[in-house]
Amino acid sequence: MNAIAKGPSRRRRKRSRHPFAGQPRNRRESLLNPRSIAGRVFLIEILIVVLLVAAGVISVVLQAARDALQHGRRESVVAAQAFAGAPGVAEALRSPNPTAVLQPRAEAARKKVGVDFIVVMDTNGIRYTYPYPEEIGKKFVGTIQPSLEGRTTVEEAGGPPLPAGRGTAVQAVVPVTDAGGEVVGLVSAGITVRNVARLWVPQLPITLGTGAAALALAAGGTVLVSRRLQRETHGLGPAEITRMYEHHDAVLHAVREGVLITDDGRLLLANDEAKRLLNLPVDVEGRHVRELDLPVEITRMLASGEAVTDEVYVVEGRLLAVNKRPTFPHRARGGSVVTLRDTTELAVVSGRAKAARWRLDLLYESGVRIGTKLDVVSTAQDLAQVAVPRFADVVTVDLLDAVLEGDEPTAEKWRQLRRAAISGEQQALPLYPVGEKVPLYPATPQMRALERGLAVLEADLRHARAWQEQNPVRTRGALELGVHSLVSVPLQARGVPLGVANFYRMGDSPAFEQEDLSFSEELAARAAVAIDNARRFTREHTMAVTLQRSLLPRGQPEQDALAVAWRYLPAEAGVGGDWFDLIALPGGRVALVIGDVVGHGLHAAATMGRLRTAVQNLSALDLPVDEALGYLDDLVVRMDDEERTGEATEAHEGQWVTGATCLYAIYDPIAGACTAARAGHPDLVVVHPDGTVTCADVPASPPLGLGGYPFETRELHLPEDSRLVLYTDGLVQDRTRDIDVGLTGLRRTLERAGAERTPEETCQAVVDAMVPRHPSDDIALLIARTRMFPPPGVAEWDVQPDPAAVASVRAHCREKLREWKEEEIEFNTELIISELVTNAIRYGSPPIRVRLLHGRSLTCEVSDGSSVSPRLRRAATTDEGGRGLFLVAQHAQRWGTRYTSGGKVIWAEQPLGGGPSTAEASTPAEVLFEQFDDPVL
Repeated sequence: MNAIAKGPSRRRRKRSRHPFAGQPRNRRESLLNPRSIAGRVFLIEILIVVLLVAAGVISVVLQAARDALQHGRRESVVAAQAFAGAPGVAEALRSPNPTAVLQPRAEAARKKVGVDFIVVMDTNGIRYTYPYPEEIGKKFVGTIQPSLEGRTTVEEAGGPPLPAGRGTAVQAVVPVTDAGGEVVGLVSAGITVRNVARLWVPQLPITLGTGAAALALAAGGTVLVSRRLQRETHGLGPAEITRMYEHHDAVLHAVREGVLITDDGRLLLANDEAKRLLNLPVDVEGRHVRELDLPVEITRMLASGEAVTDEVYVVEGRLLAVNKRPTFPHRARGGSVVTLRDTTELAVVSGRAKAARWRLDLLYESGVRIGTKLDVVSTAQDLAQVAVPRFADVVTVDLLDAVLEGDEPTAEKWRQLRRAAISGEQQALPLYPVGEKVPLYPATPQMRALERGLAVLEADLRHARAWQEQNPVRTRGALELGVHSLVSVPLQARGVPLGVANFYRMGDSPAFEQEDLSFSEELAARAAVAIDNARRFTREHTMAVTLQRSLLPRGQPEQDALAVAWRYLPAEAGVGGDWFDLIALPGGRVALVIGDVVGHGLHAAATMGRLRTAVQNLSALDLPVDEALGYLDDLVVRMDDEERTGEATEAHEGQWVTGATCLYAIYDPIAGACTAARAGHPDLVVVHPDGTVTCADVPASPPLGLGGYPFETRELHLPEDSRLVLYTDGLVQDRTRDIDVGLTGLRRTLERAGAERTPEETCQAVVDAMVPRHPSDDIALLIARTRMFPPPGVAEWDVQPDPAAVASVRAHCREKLREWKEEEIEFNTELIISELVTNAIRYGSPPIRVRLLHGRSLTCEVSDGSSVSPRLRRAATTDEGGRGLFLVAQHAQRWGTRYTSGGKVIWAEQPLGGGPSTAEASTPAEVLFEQFDDPVL
């Protein structure tokens, strides 16, 4: 009876110890009750265990099946390779009846090694062997092309019936080679998937049994853990636990009072407010109150078990109202809860602390918002918007014109600023609008602020005479609308004033005070640094853009081969090294060049100028495109060497390394051919006359500056009215767009533009569709429409290597010039042709050919098979020759030599329409003929 009576009493005592216990719960409550935390945890853990065990069993089964399949693949390969390499197989394939020799051997090998089939076939896939003779002579089912190239093929495929049954088989196909390495046949060996499955199916019962055992063990552990959790949580549900936590958190942190919980003089818990009021250390929990160095009265009160009501204690100058109650009032011994409230805080102190806090918040916000863009006007507008309405009702920012233009500001221009930004209720105020000049007088608050370098306060604008006299009409209107207080703050960086910021208050807002000056100066100082950074960036950006635009083409050269349009768009964040050029070459040809220098800024722009100058000089030599890129590559390598030895230090090693890409193409309007090569640059795009868009597939070569790598070329034959599209990577690639996506968009844009638009219209369509709103990289675009040289303007003759043939060539030339109505240059042309043909006959080698091109100018070309180039020299009076090229140079506007794969071409160009040559002969014709010693002429 005593034992029975003590049992319930003991259970009730344990339950009453929990301070947050609600209604009594039945401890033997089922674990499957989803309303309790223990029940939910049990169900979730059981579900997780089942999923994990199922996933483990499935993964083991799949791995076993995969291993069996791999085993089948290996056996197939080994069997096929062994039979293909067996002695006599290659000879049997060349025999008159391979089936008679190989069928018994194949069946014997199949049964010996345990595969389902071994098939021998010829190089066309016709079977020589098969387990069923009726399938011999038919086409093999599978892939044989890689094996014909000497590789082994492993695949899964279906085929005719097999002794193991019909179905998919794992088969390997290997080549059979003779002694010389030639593939004379193929051998395929394989195992059906059904037989492969037999390798892993016996493992399935063991795997399932292991999984069931693991599931049982995990479930038992889950039951134990859930029961333990049920005892610890007293069967409470999540909502009750959450409510208990919220009550606990509200007591500790939500109230503005300090809370202490003690038990027999030991501190169990102290919230943040109690630690602040009593200056307690962080690790105070668990220590005895006598170890905390508190005042004697506080220590005695905390250690005693007596209740306290609204007693006042002095702790470090604070008056604390203390209340203390026992945690378990029905027990003889137990803990206590102590609350502390600070009664010394005053409203004035709270107000000042709040004001200081919002000022710090505003300064932090200004640091985040001001200067996010490297633009002077945007930065000034950020300053104006940050200060309204928390510090001022209206803000204006006035800057020097030099600052807006990116130049260095000077004090001589202080008397006239320009309104850069306004924020607030400016619509109702008679203020100077943005962009208008704001004159300043000596006594105005703005001028005083600029001269002193400090903020100037006008607490009551009704008494600010200098401010009113600056513009009586505007200031009178502002006063009538309620503007009453002003703080003018100079914007200065590095000790140099940039402008002034004006903070106005109006209406019911309190007037500015002296303590507002330091805050306004701090706010303006942060903005001034950002404005100066934007100013210097604007200056550098303007200089780089100016330099780069001065180095880019100003206009198109005179030529008949192409109709051209281009665009150059600099990046917002800085100028890069994108460049392009269009160069007229002899023979009516035109060179198109586009490139990109790695990096941004003045260094990239200067490097671009050097490369463009080098390309123009190389084009004057009339080099093939691959040789021109080779010389350009050498130049970039030398530039890198100069930078390393001249400017680079160990701390800045590699900073000025030059890297560049380039695409160089030459279009010949007579042959309708375009020869191109590229060094790390995006491919050339061709728009055909029917509107189809294709890539030229110019072979990709390494970028310029690596040195020692060859450059491959590609020759395209283009019909008339084709379009060549050259561009830099900034058009098709940026931070948010991959280059493949950009190229697809460019093709679609060109297809939509069609073949009817002019290059200028197509260029604009591409820019509108492809250029982002804020480009992060330079963009260069060049579009050229091809033209064919009119056949009536071309005349060609073959010349026999005989000096007597010069007269006939001269006669043909004379007839052609009269047909073209160019009798004015008949004499000079005959003279030039005679000299060039004579030199080719004397010093060159066959074949010799003459060509006249009649376009904007008349070009005479004489080609021969020799690679020896003539040179201009001044002959002495005793020399018998050497004056011919001198005459050519005197009568032609320009002349030169270009080399071909079969020799060289000497050309001379004369202007048409009565234009003068480069050097008009001052010597009479008779004197020239006396110096011209060719008896043939």
